Amino acid sequence: MTNTLVLDVDGTLVDTNYHHAVAWFRAFRRFDITVPTWRLHRAIGMGGDKLVAAVAGEHVEREHGDDLRTAWEVAFEPMLAEIRPLEGAHRLIAAALGQQFTVVLASSGKRHHVDHYLKLIDASGITSTSSDDVDASKPAPDLIEVALRRVDGSGRGRAVVIGDSVWDCEAARRIGLPSVCLRTGGFGEAELREAGASAVYEELDELRADLTDLPMA
Repeated sequence: MTNTLVLDVDGTLVDTNYHHAVAWFRAFRRFDITVPTWRLHRAIGMGGDKLVAAVAGEHVEREHGDDLRTAWEVAFEPMLAEIRPLEGAHRLIAAALGQQFTVVLASSGKRHHVDHYLKLIDASGITSTSSDDVDASKPAPDLIEVALRRVDGSGRGRAVVIGDSVWDCEAARRIGLPSVCLRTGGFGEAELREAGASAVYEELDELRADLTDLPMA
């Protein structure tokens, strides 16, 4: 029976959450809509298909949803060169593989963004998902389901979801998997635990030290 780590990418392995918040702020401003950056940050980790309505209302989604997502991508693209891996990202993946875990990355990012991040963390050979693979992103569990099917078609393995946001916890809960979280996305320990995280770590190297003690379902 395999043990699988289902790893989120943005905010968990690469330091992108605040870049995303700024890009969304600029995208909304193109349509003369001001959404406070703190509110945008609270929604990061949720897919772009859900974020617009969540922070600005269904009427904004109906009127500008697709255009806002395009504007976000235009605003975020120049920031790609600024993105850096979070400390310990490659070490975590290498240690997990060395301990015979199966590792899959469940990202709702754009495919070319995910590919860029994989190069940054030296994980280009790791199976991953992107927003191209599902119709509904987090907190829907679809990305996790796709990720698991790609590495464990038998469905007989055990898995845990590792993320940085309450949306990762909710997606894991919907599919019946345990979750553990990092504080690297900017969410507090109490709210991550309330959302369902079994454990919360300050940094990736702390999580790496506990690999063999992670909850699996």
